[in-house]
Amino acid sequence: MPARLHSLRAHLLALWILLLASAAATAYLLVEFYTQSAAVQVAQAELQVARACREIGDRFAFFGTGWSGGVTDPDDTLKRQLTDVVVTALAAHPGVEGGIWTAAGGAAAYAFPTYEGTGPKTDLPSAEIDTIRRINAEALSAERPVATRRVSQTQTLVVQGCPLRGPIQGATAWTMARVHTDQGRAYGQLLAGFGFLAATVLGSALLLGRLLLVLGRRIARLEGQLGRETEEGELPRLRATGLRELDRLVEALNAAGTRLAAARHRAAEAERLAAVGQLAAGIAHEIRNPLAAIRLKAENALASPDPARARAALDLVLDQVARLDRLLRDLLSLTQARRPAPAPTDLGRLLHDCAHLHDDLARAQGVRIVVEEAPPERAPLDEAQIRRALDNLVLNAIQHSPAGGTVRLSGGRDGERVRIRVADEGPGVPEAVRSRLFEPFVTGRPDGTGLGLAIVREIARAHGGQVRLAAPPPHRTGTEATGPGATFELDLPWPAPAIPCPPAS
Repeated sequence: MPARLHSLRAHLLALWILLLASAAATAYLLVEFYTQSAAVQVAQAELQVARACREIGDRFAFFGTGWSGGVTDPDDTLKRQLTDVVVTALAAHPGVEGGIWTAAGGAAAYAFPTYEGTGPKTDLPSAEIDTIRRINAEALSAERPVATRRVSQTQTLVVQGCPLRGPIQGATAWTMARVHTDQGRAYGQLLAGFGFLAATVLGSALLLGRLLLVLGRRIARLEGQLGRETEEGELPRLRATGLRELDRLVEALNAAGTRLAAARHRAAEAERLAAVGQLAAGIAHEIRNPLAAIRLKAENALASPDPARARAALDLVLDQVARLDRLLRDLLSLTQARRPAPAPTDLGRLLHDCAHLHDDLARAQGVRIVVEEAPPERAPLDEAQIRRALDNLVLNAIQHSPAGGTVRLSGGRDGERVRIRVADEGPGVPEAVRSRLFEPFVTGRPDGTGLGLAIVREIARAHGGQVRLAAPPPHRTGTEATGPGATFELDLPWPAPAIPCPPAS
């Protein structure tokens, strides 16, 4: 299922769509209900008009009982009498008007006894005169009742014609009723239903829209607060949003941040104590060995009368003092890191100078130093610090290379990075120390201090980069005389950003 369906906003939008669909269905039902109600009203009007037309026929038949002879053109007296017949017949049918029609003379009588106007209505409705004439002609021709309806936007006109049996030849009765579809109970219910539906849909849409807007703003505010940088990577303190549900999450996050900060503080304290203990143990080990050698040589020199032996003891003491001095200098390099001062540096010259500096030591051990790739680009580096890092990497490579092996130096620009590599053909880095290779006092040699690679790491970090154990070059496959080797890579930014000096560890 797509992730967007799980979001609160998607659920609210789905709810809104369902609400609109429900409103549309309700509107459809209301219209259908109104249509059916209007149809029922028309059917009832047709039934009432038919009854009224039969009522006129019955009254006319009673009126004409015993009458002999026919009348084709009723006089005024007869018209009044026929009008009384119509009035009597329609008095019990509210809303129905009608009259008697003759084929020869047209309207013989008309009445609308239930008319709700200011007075009795005595004139034929002129707008419907053609319909009245036609329905009477059809009833006379068919010799049976004939009904018709005329539908407009606001009303439905129902008209019925009935042939009359009596002394007046070609006489018919007609009745008519109007069903106003924009009036009455059904129409009021329709308007009320649509009004309520519109109010609920509009109110729900506004409420959901406001909820989406408020939630979006509150969540964006929380995202902004969580995105702020804090000291030591701790969670920022979040402010209340004003929404109860979100504020419960805010309180939970703040409580979790407090617990996380306390846990980080305890872990940092424990890590600091462990680092101090490890450093102290390493320093004690590195200092105890030279002191033991110095003490042993001094005791032997005092016990021997041979001046040559005393001289040899003093030479060893000086060598061990120099070793202790190098150890202290390396320790100071780790604990008192200096902010780099980048300047345009000839990378090719730097690699060649480093190779030339250590060439004598390499030849003494039967090792060659080769600069494979040295582009003439001027990289923005702190030359003194990078020289020191290269010295440590090259010395490490020479110490691990067998006789007949080669140490290869290369460097260059790779996009926005400067990459410097030092590769040897030694036995490679043991698996036991790979994960802790750049930590202080971690070494694979019995006579090593384990500080050289740690110093390289601190210099790389000061430049905003890193040092890593890379895969050996593709052309290095290893032979019987050499091992798989190790390749260390300095990966530094170009240009170097202003990086704050790391704290003393």
